[in-house]
Amino acid sequence: MLLTPSTELDAVNYLLLSIGETPVNTLDEEATDTIALIAHRTLHQISRQVQATGLNCNSEPNYPLRRDTSGYIRVPMNTLKADATDPTIDVVLRGRRLYDRTNHSYIFKKDLRVDLVIFLPFEELPQVVRDYVTVRAVRVFQSKVIGSEALHSFSLQDEQEARVAMIQEETDSGDYNILRTPDVFRMLKRR
Repeated sequence: MLLTPSTELDAVNYLLLSIGETPVNTLDEEATDTIALIAHRTLHQISRQVQATGLNCNSEPNYPLRRDTSGYIRVPMNTLKADATDPTIDVVLRGRRLYDRTNHSYIFKKDLRVDLVIFLPFEELPQVVRDYVTVRAVRVFQSKVIGSEALHSFSLQDEQEARVAMIQEETDSGDYNILRTPDVFRMLKRR
């Protein structure tokens, strides 16, 4: 057996096995049955939710974005969140463009630097994040498909343990200390 990080197929099969279903050999939508499609879509949705919080692995601080010929600033397709690096500029993400809330306009007079949170494919996530996404997806998937309280409580404990491991990895890889945490960064940025 080849020792590699888990794949999206591994995760989907873990979801299927958690409700007693047979594993699949492919994630091709035409080749898989309905329950496997539901498992795959649940995994994808949970991955998006987890990543939308902004993890160290999917954050791009101080990312340069240029205006197009119309003055619009468009973000990459996989953008989940964007905020101007300069705290005096108040922008929000609307669709795939930035919106200037101060001037009530999509048109910008200069290029911007933003803090981006991007949606990464499952295989680009660190293993601890893959584990957390998978275990959380199992709990959601089981409750949607089976609705068993016993499975739910067992899965919730697994999810909590996986979340603690992910937070520990975030702390380690983000080089945080008591004065350098995501919460402190957000507070300092508001000033």
